[in-house]
Amino acid sequence: MKVVNSLRSLKARHRDCQVVRRKGRVYVINKTQRRFKARQG
Repeated sequence: MKVVNSLRSLKARHRDCQVVRRKGRVYVINKTQRRFKARQG
């Protein structure tokens, strides 16, 4: 999982990427290509 300041570029890496909020943190998740995970912070 990558930890980055901005998730905009990471959301564009794959068409199935979704931005979700969990427990006050913002994540990029991908159900099909699981290597495209990221967290903002």
